[in-house]
Parts: sequence; structure tokens; C-alpha cells
Amino acid sequence: MSEQTNEPVIERPPVTSDVEPQKSIGRIKISTTNLRTYTMVFALIIIWVFFHYVSSPGSPGFAWPWNGLDVFFGTLKSHFLHFFSFDWVSEGIFLSSRNFSNLMRQTAVTGVLAVGMLMIIITGQIDLSVGSVVGLAGGVSAMVLTWLGWNLVPAIAASLVVGVVIGALQGALVAYANIPAFIVTLGGLLVWRGVIKGLSQGNTIPIALPDYKGIGQSYVAPAAGIAIAALAVAAIVWLNLRRVRARARYGLAAAGAAQTSLRIVIPSLVVVGFILALNSYAGVPIPVIILLAIALLGAFLTQNTTFGRYLYAIGGNPDAARLSGISLRGHILMVFCLMGALAGVAAVIYTARVGSASPDAGVLLELDAIAACVIGGASLMGGRGSIFGACLGALFMASLDNGMSLKNVPDFMQDIVKGSILVAAVGVDMLGRRRT
Repeated sequence: MSEQTNEPVIERPPVTSDVEPQKSIGRIKISTTNLRTYTMVFALIIIWVFFHYVSSPGSPGFAWPWNGLDVFFGTLKSHFLHFFSFDWVSEGIFLSSRNFSNLMRQTAVTGVLAVGMLMIIITGQIDLSVGSVVGLAGGVSAMVLTWLGWNLVPAIAASLVVGVVIGALQGALVAYANIPAFIVTLGGLLVWRGVIKGLSQGNTIPIALPDYKGIGQSYVAPAAGIAIAALAVAAIVWLNLRRVRARARYGLAAAGAAQTSLRIVIPSLVVVGFILALNSYAGVPIPVIILLAIALLGAFLTQNTTFGRYLYAIGGNPDAARLSGISLRGHILMVFCLMGALAGVAAVIYTARVGSASPDAGVLLELDAIAACVIGGASLMGGRGSIFGACLGALFMASLDNGMSLKNVPDFMQDIVKGSILVAAVGVDMLGRRRT
């Protein structure tokens, strides 16, 4: 007879792995994560083409059936003729070099916040206060420059310290006082906004230091952009070859030469095209470089470290993670501190780009950051998401803002569109979970 022990069976926490649910398209099997990413990229391309088309000077207006069927069908005919004339390709404003550069700078603030928000969401938490933290940290940074007369380094350090302290305070309340993150950060949304209003007395604080404003407004030389592109392509080649060798070393099925080549060539072409598009205007904006550095660091932290795997384990199954010896409280506190630090970085970029700090700075940035993560494939239930998807979602949200602003869409309609997209993204995620 086989021996039976009375030792409790400890369930291991789910961690990220190379084995993912797959869907078959013909003879090609695509993981659900990759399918979600491809869908997001396709949707982003459609958004870009649409806004580039409607931003061309010769683009006809829009009419609805209730305006009269003759007017409605006449407008459709005009759109058909204008679209297939392809004049809008060269005349459109949205994808012009100048607006594309502005779009990337606009994405930087949301992208930096989305990197931190993704880590929060992966653990099954939420942070509704990041917009107010950006306003407070940016205001304190401007006060250090303008009121105290200090230089660049203390101003940046003040913003980071404010963000980390707030993150640590809110994280401690969530992790150790067991107050739901929704309540803690909802209160923080009001408290930190009130603090900056009180400190500034409701006044806008101008920034005069050129070096500080350069963080949000300057560009690197085109030659530096080419160097960045070369380093990125080299990293893509090295990572793909390293992955193939590692899988072969452990006897796992590795991608063939053709598939590996595609994984190298396609991202490399995207990187080179991206840098050339930015260089065609004035070079790569400094905020974009900051975003890329933070995104790469965040991707490494979440995918290649024990800390990152524990975050996925906590969000996927907190009880199993706790039984496996993972410190839930310590990791939750840490991700809130990281979120605070990134909010401080975003505050510096935001304040430098605008050239001043105001009490209402950063309003609704938390909505953009959360929407970027959800649209990029993260689940509000925790345990799923990627830095690349969050940054892609941030670009999607910034594209909506930029495109609707170019067409002078009223503010109320912009809020309706973004809110509807957020609800739809969460609905799609919940539907996918039920099917799984």
C-alpha cells in the first residue's frame, strides 16, 4: 500500500509562463495575449487613418439621415470620391511630422502613469489618486524652483519625494490597515487636490528655468535618435536569438528561422520608422526618451524578476500566493511606492511641458492611465497585463485626445467617447473571462 501523509497540500501561485491559451486561425495558433495585442494595433491603425483623413482640408463634413436622405447620401458620395482620390494622404494633419511629435509628447505623461498603474492593477488593486498626486508633486516642484529659488536637481527630487511619500502612505493603509484601495485612493484624490489648492492659494506658479522646461519641451539631435534606433534594433536581435537558444538548451520547441526573422524584422522596421518620423520634425522629444526608458525598466521588472512574477501571483490567486510564502503586504506597499515615484516623474514632465504648475493640473489623468491599462489587455480582476499593452493603450488614449482636439470636438463629447471606450474595454474583458 502506498503511504499517505497528513501534510496539507499547498497550492502554488500562478506565475507567468510561456504556455498560454491559444486560438487557432486556420493552421496558425496564436496565444490570446498576442491576439489581443494584434487587435489593439489594428484598432490603433484604424484610428490614425480616420483622424488623418478627417483632418485633411478637403475632407467633407458629416451628415446624419435625419438631416435629409439627399444630404446624407450626397455626403457619403463626397467622402467616397475624396477617400479614393488619396489627396488626404499628403494633406492630412494628424500624421504630419509636427503633430506626430506632439502626439508622442502627449503620450509620455499617460504612458509613464500607465506603467505604474499596470503594476497596481496586476496585484488586483487600483489607484484613483494619481491625477491629484501629479498636480501636487508638480506644484511642489514649481514652488521649490520659483519660491525657494533652488535649482533643477532639488526641484525634481522634491517631486519624486512627494510621490513616494504619498505612495507609501496609501500603500500602508491598503496593505496593513486593510482599507480597500478604492476607498484609500478615492480619498487621496480629494485630499491631495485640496493640499495643492491650499499651498498655492489657487494661483498658477510659472516656471522660468529653461533647463526644467526643456524636460518637457526639448528634443535630442537626430543623430542621437539614430543611435537610439540602432541600440533598439540590436536589443531586438539579441533578445530573440537569446530566446531561441534558451528554448533549445532546455529541449523546448523553438521558433524556426522564418518565424525568428519575422520577430526581428517587423519590430525593427517599426522602431526605425518611428525614429525617422520623429527626426523628420525636430528629433526625438525628451519626454519620449523618458517614457521608453521607464517602459523598458518596467517590462524587465515585471517579466524577468521574481518581484514581477510575485505581482502576477498575488493578483491571480492571493490566497495561494500567501500560502506559498509571498509577502502580500510588502509587495502591495512596494507597488504603491513605485506608482508614487512614477507619478512624480509624470508630474515633472507635465509641469515642464506646460511651463507652469496650476491647482487643477492632472485632472482625470487617473482615468487615462486606467483606461490605457484596460484597453491594453490588463484585467481589473488582477493577474494579467503587460507593459507593452499599457503603453499601447496610452498611445490609443492620446490619439483620441489629439484627433478629437484637431476636429474641435466639444469637451463633453470627448468625455463621452473616452468613458464609453473604457466601459466597452472592461465589458470585453469580463466577457472573455466568462468564456474562458
